[in-house]
Amino acid sequence: MELQRITAQEAPKAVGPYSHAMVANDLVFCSGQVPLDPATGELVTGDIAAQTERILDNLAAVLAAAGSSLDRVIKTTVFLADFNDFAAMNDAYAERFGEHRPARSTIGVAALPRGARIEIECVALRR
Repeated sequence: MELQRITAQEAPKAVGPYSHAMVANDLVFCSGQVPLDPATGELVTGDIAAQTERILDNLAAVLAAAGSSLDRVIKTTVFLADFNDFAAMNDAYAERFGEHRPARSTIGVAALPRGARIEIECVALRR
C-alpha cells in the first residue's frame, strides 16, 4: 500500500510535526483541526459554533486537497475542553453536515493545542 501525504494550502499550517492528512488506498485520514484562521494562524474569536464552523471549513480544505469532501466523511472525532459546549457544537455540526450523518465520537479533554476549546479529526473516502 502506498501512502500519500497531503498538505492543504487553504488550511492553517500544521502546528507540529504532522501532515494535514494521509491517504491510504481510498481512505483519507485527517489530522485534528483546531479553529485556526488560515490567513493569520491565530485562533478565531467567537462562540463554540463559530469555532466549529471554522474547523469544518479547515477540514473541507484538507479533504479537497486529498480529492474528497465533507460529504464523503465516514467518521469524526470531536474533542471538547468544556462539555458545556456540546449542545452549541452539535447544532453547528448538524447544520454543516445536513442529512449526511458520519459516525462520531465526542470526547471531553482537559486541554487542547493553542488553548483551543474544540478539535475535530475525520476519516473520509476519496471521490
